This record gives sequence, structure tokens and C-alpha cells, in this order.
Amino acid sequence: MGSNKYIQIRNILIWTLALNWGVALAKIVYGLMTQSLAMSADGFHSLSDGSSNIIGLIGIAAASRPRDAGHPYGHRKYETLASMAIAVALFFIAFKLITTSIHKLVHQELINPEANLGSFVVMGITLAVNIGVMKYELRKGRELNSDFLVADAMHTGSDIFASSMVIGSLISVRLGLPIIDVIAGIIISLLIAYIGVGILKHSSRVLTDYAVIEVQHICDALSDMHEVVGCHRIRTRGRQDDIHADLHITVDKDMTVAKAHDLSTAIEKRIRERFPGVTDVIVHIEPA
Repeated sequence: MGSNKYIQIRNILIWTLALNWGVALAKIVYGLMTQSLAMSADGFHSLSDGSSNIIGLIGIAAASRPRDAGHPYGHRKYETLASMAIAVALFFIAFKLITTSIHKLVHQELINPEANLGSFVVMGITLAVNIGVMKYELRKGRELNSDFLVADAMHTGSDIFASSMVIGSLISVRLGLPIIDVIAGIIISLLIAYIGVGILKHSSRVLTDYAVIEVQHICDALSDMHEVVGCHRIRTRGRQDDIHADLHITVDKDMTVAKAHDLSTAIEKRIRERFPGVTDVIVHIEPA
């Protein structure tokens, strides 16, 4: 895991950046040509996918740096900070798109966009690309325990739903209902904001030291260690691939310091084995 992990994440982001910008360019240009607000909105949403990839590349470069005197726990949370930056970008884009859509709806600035065969072909191709990118990022994000790749997959996943809605709005235009195009733009904007909230919620849990492992799960992992009389004050925090745990263990009051030390080492090993993401364990021994 270390540098090799971040090299893999970097390469994935570079490829998805190229795909996202290609998809965005196709939807924005064709949306402007056909005067489709929903297609243009979806295109700018896809453009934000590319921007998030750039943010991710910067965050990954910072997160891959080794521990130093100023950062004894490492720099991995920079990846989580990059994930939060995605959420902020999504909120900004959602605000711009929804204000434009509402303005057109209130002032009845409805344009009858052109919904031809080319529109459906463009949306169909971009939809297929989005599905492929989302599945790949999500799978690699889980394999590599990457907060950013999972967040970016969620971001890209919103494109799938948004693109499906655009196709629906194009069908409505063919039926002579151009107002549906504006309404679709509003719904897409709300969807973008909703995805941003989800990413912000997940990232904030890491940065605010939300408990990662349930207390009972750790107690269960130590239940067959007969020297352990009891355990309490169990705390965990961090990312799924960088979990820090500390706990208090009660033992026989006559146990020697040497045996207590060996037990502490055994507990650390057990917790690391049962919970692969744990990178640091502190065990405090107390007499029963």
C-alpha cells in the first residue's frame, strides 16, 4: 500500500480525466448547438467530474508524502480533503445551474431545443462511458481503500442518472413539451447538490474522528484471550486504510510487567489481523 497505491490512483485519475472531459465537451457543444438546457447542464456537470480529477491528482500527490516531524501520522488525510473539495465544486455548479433554470422558468424564457437523432446518439454514448467509468472507479476505490476514488465514483454515478433524465427531456421535446427541458435542468441541479452532501458527510466523518470500528467488534476479537479480564475505553478513528485504535485492558493484578508487555503485543497483532485497515494500536494495561 504506500507509494504503489497512490501511483495506481494517479493513473486511474488521469484516464478518467481524459474520458470525463471528452464526455463534457460532447454534451456542452451539442447542447448549445441544439439549445438544450438539460444537455448543457449535464455537460457542465460532467465538466466538474474532470475538475474533480485534477483536485484528486493534487490531493493524491500530497497524501503520498511520507511521515515527517510535522506530520507523525502521515499525510493521508489530504486525500479526504480533496474529496471535500469535490463537494464544494458540486455545490457551486448546482447553484449556478439551478438559478439559470429557475430564471428561465419564471420569466418564461423557454426555448424549443432541437431533439434529433444526433442528440440521442451523443447522450447514449456518454451514458455508456459514464457507466464504465463509475464501475471502474468504484471497484478500484474499494480495492485500494481510496476515499477519493469512491467519492469520485459517486460523483460520476450522478452523471448516469442525470444523463438518463436528459434523454427523457429530449423525448418530451419531441412530444412538444419544451418546459420539461427546463424542469429537468432544475432536477439535475438538485441531484448534483445531493451528491455533494453525501461526499461531504463521508469526508467530514474522517476529519472529525468518527468511530470507524464498533466497540463490540473489538471486544469480540479479544474474547478468546484468557489473560484479558476486560476491555473498555475503546476508541477508533481515521480512514478505512489508516485506522488508529486505542483501548484499555484489565488483567490479573499479579501479572508481571514482562507478561503484560507480551500480552499487549499479542493484542496489537490480533487487532491488526482482524481489522486490516488498522495501522496503529495503543494498549493501556490496568490491574483488575
